Amino acid sequence: MTAAVQLGESFIGEGVNAAHINTVLGHRDGPAGTAWATALASPSQGHVPFVAVLRPSLPVKPLTLFVTKAAPAGDDHGLLIWGPAQAGVAAGVADAVADGVIPREAADTHAVIAAVWVNPAADDAETVYRNNREATRTALANGAASLPDLDEVLAARDHPTNPFFTPLSTTKDT
Repeated sequence: MTAAVQLGESFIGEGVNAAHINTVLGHRDGPAGTAWATALASPSQGHVPFVAVLRPSLPVKPLTLFVTKAAPAGDDHGLLIWGPAQAGVAAGVADAVADGVIPREAADTHAVIAAVWVNPAADDAETVYRNNREATRTALANGAASLPDLDEVLAARDHPTNPFFTPLSTTKDT
């Protein structure tokens, strides 16, 4: 791994069951490890980071801290966060190791932080799982490849859009 800290982002899916993942991957002895431990030890109301597991007592490697971007809006939303979103994140990290995005030798020396958005209106557990799995693996791959390319960012700057907003005017004010 060449970078001290790899930052990744991915948005997969459409509508209320889409997944938006931000990842931080780095050595446990560096800033990523410090951030991981600090986040775990500093929960806030509605945002309690936890270690992502493939099944109870089997955490994914590299150890992955799941951080919610949205506080649980109720029991159903909380179950989607703790259930299919967590399973998707854990499987996505394991996919990244299996695919060589994260080298096997980094499994015990590095840590991942996954900031995860689960829409409070999400309503399909299987789609939440699939989207979070793919978004996690993709975010880690994007981080490893230092994506997006700066030229792509600069080309898109006058036409920003996302699932929640597209400006009517796409020219910058001068």
